[in-house]
Amino acid sequence: MSKITKRVVDAATPKQSRYIVWDSELKGFGLLVMPSGVKSYFYQYRNTEGRQRRATIGKHGEWTPTEARAKAEDHREAVRAGRDPLADKRALKAAPTVGEILDAYLESESFKDKAASTQRVDKGRIERHLRPLLGRKLAHSLNSEDVKRTFNAIREGKTAKDEKTRKRGRARVTGGPGTARMAIELLRSVFNWANVKPNPCDGVKTGSSGTRETILEDADSYRRLFTTLDRMEAERRVRSPVADAIRLIALTGCRRGEAAGLLWRHVDLKQGRILLPPQSHKTGRKTGKPREIVLPAEAQKIIARQAEGGPDGFVFAPARGDGAIALSKAWRKVRKEANLPEGLGLHGLRHSIASHLAMAGAQAAEIMIAMGHRQLSTAQRYIHFAETKRQTLAERAASVPLAGMAAGDGDPANTSTSRGGKE
Repeated sequence: MSKITKRVVDAATPKQSRYIVWDSELKGFGLLVMPSGVKSYFYQYRNTEGRQRRATIGKHGEWTPTEARAKAEDHREAVRAGRDPLADKRALKAAPTVGEILDAYLESESFKDKAASTQRVDKGRIERHLRPLLGRKLAHSLNSEDVKRTFNAIREGKTAKDEKTRKRGRARVTGGPGTARMAIELLRSVFNWANVKPNPCDGVKTGSSGTRETILEDADSYRRLFTTLDRMEAERRVRSPVADAIRLIALTGCRRGEAAGLLWRHVDLKQGRILLPPQSHKTGRKTGKPREIVLPAEAQKIIARQAEGGPDGFVFAPARGDGAIALSKAWRKVRKEANLPEGLGLHGLRHSIASHLAMAGAQAAEIMIAMGHRQLSTAQRYIHFAETKRQTLAERAASVPLAGMAAGDGDPANTSTSRGGKE
């Protein structure tokens, strides 16, 4: 018995039957020499149940004696910690990749319970961003640094491409901060669904969308929005159903998916409302309750002028294909031409309505009902926003009197004597 070195390994010549060369320094570390001349390193040990196990490290040539010894020492430390290196190795082979978890998620009831528009967006994020970057990696070995690199890659446009699609002609995948943020949030949700612990997405900062702070603040902003929609529609740069869907969101605060996927059977113009069944809106799939969207007179006119179809037909007809109408691309053009805040997404129109309700004095429970929130705490955020906004307006209103007060304090005539005090 001697220390296993390259000289010792080279000197171990094949015999008629296989044999073992044991290491003199590391108990359990050995070299198996086969009659064929193949030499393999291994580590032999007893597990916590007292059973003798042999974990193969690898063939000589693929592993050097020094590398094999280091691996054997790792196995020894694992055994001392109460683990079984051979069981760990088998578990590693059976461990799912990120791609396999994504596949399972796409087939799950959790995914199928989502609205069709949400399914389409989530699948796009998976197939165009997450799978190309992470699909082959083992899920359990993924760490926060891997997730950060993925976030940065999507943000910097490394997954960007221009591809043909069956339904919409072309899909231009651009990446960017917003896409990166939402992709990682989706990955976080998928890992939570799959019970991957620890979740490598936890603690990874992806920034804030800023949508609750970015709203249409005044009537002039809304004027620019509606004037731009009218002009672009008249010039046929935006299809009428697209323009009307955006108008509906701006007037009612409904979600983008609720407007794009609105079916005629959900509309009751006699009652002046939209009634979405539980499976047709975001919170309904969790609460089991329908959502009522009360339509102001102008919103009723918008719906009434659409080309009416069957009960299961879309109110806002898509240009092609059988899916819901696409709004995001047109919205970006409208937002830019109307000179609206760059950070204002279509969901920002919804936040605008909620914020103006709060600033007008609506209570959280009222906002919760109007916006179809599931939790009171979500509506409460708009109350806090309104309070901050009112404080800012108060400070702005007081700025002129304060300027006069400051000027008065510096006026020689404005002294303690002039106020009736004593010198």
